[in-house]
Amino acid sequence: MSEPLILAIESSCDDTSAAVIKGNTILSNIIASQKVHQKYGGVVPELASRAHQQNIVPVVATALDTAKVTQKDLSAIAYTRGPGLLGSLLVGSNFAKSLSVALDIPLIEVNHMQAHIFAHFIEDAGKHKPEFPFLCLTVSGGHTQIVKISNFNTLEVMGETRDDAAGEAFDKIGKVLGLKYPAGPMIDKLAQEGNPHKFKFTKPKMEAYDFSFSGLKTGVMNFLNKEKQKNPDFVIENLNDLCASVQHTITEMCIEKLELAAKDLDIKDLALAGGVSANSELRKKLKNLESKGYKAHIPKFEYTTDNAAMIAMVGSIKFKNKEFSDITEKTIARYKL
Repeated sequence: MSEPLILAIESSCDDTSAAVIKGNTILSNIIASQKVHQKYGGVVPELASRAHQQNIVPVVATALDTAKVTQKDLSAIAYTRGPGLLGSLLVGSNFAKSLSVALDIPLIEVNHMQAHIFAHFIEDAGKHKPEFPFLCLTVSGGHTQIVKISNFNTLEVMGETRDDAAGEAFDKIGKVLGLKYPAGPMIDKLAQEGNPHKFKFTKPKMEAYDFSFSGLKTGVMNFLNKEKQKNPDFVIENLNDLCASVQHTITEMCIEKLELAAKDLDIKDLALAGGVSANSELRKKLKNLESKGYKAHIPKFEYTTDNAAMIAMVGSIKFKNKEFSDITEKTIARYKL
């Protein structure tokens, strides 16, 4: 029996994406990003859903063309059920359900956060795949979690942020520094020329493996306001060092918690996932844990941001297990693992 061909659709936030997978091999992964949100300093849900409506048909068509397959070749349709922005999710889910009915092929619902983690099992995602059980630090604009993965169906959230996500902290601090949204990639770039130890910021203390980034954000903002009163050009004159220091603090908070969980649970395989896993300092810090006997699993850049390839990977796993969905299933904005 030949491997199933699955079309996957991802529309949880502001990227419209479609991908085609065969087994665990990605044949296409098309992403249409929305620039409209930059002038607002964050994603505007109404504008996001409208853009998805404009993008979804050409994105799906391009994904099929790039994969050199037709709709009739497809074995199933996978889609993001949640979590995410409800209006955005509805565009993708309704399209997937309609196509599933029209082609009379199975429908597969996927949890967006599970997909980030299982992107590691895409054939070209990395040289080595994580071995069960493993821990995954999932960091994005909306989530920061440490998840224990015992097998493909058993995932347990060991710790998570109690307020802002790490990516959200990057963006909000970046805005105060005068950087455009999304600020994370620019902070990473500017930090390369800065001293990460120039400014010390207090790391909030949280129990066990939980995170808090809201206090850090407030601390940085108060510090900047105080310094700007003394010198109005403080931010401009120290921008690289500020970016490096903020990045060092946020990534250190993430890795310290991950290492603590790994020690307590005696797990050696450690993975990164989510949009912030593209951050160079976070990748470097995880890689450095290999000197302590851990195995670091870092995904390819194209599988870090929101993309349909990761949805397709979970779709492929669920197809083999015959875990199909019903078109009556509702999208879930807050869909927990």
